[in-house]
Amino acid sequence: MAGSEPVTSPDQHKPGHRKLGRIGAVLSALVLLAMICGNHEGKVEDIWLVGLAVLLLAIVIGDAVLRRNGLRS
Repeated sequence: MAGSEPVTSPDQHKPGHRKLGRIGAVLSALVLLAMICGNHEGKVEDIWLVGLAVLLLAIVIGDAVLRRNGLRS
């Protein structure tokens, strides 16, 4: 059974579309920031929306820096 299947290591199974993931994260952050213009009265919602948008952008920037330095495959 194993003779017919190729043997691969887990690091060979790379995600398919990194660029689409980055674009999706940036667009999601922009949508979160657009939600600030709403009919809510408190600032708690604004803090969460800005915080989540900053977190998404930090992940995208961190991933780009790590890939540029060769620390991620």
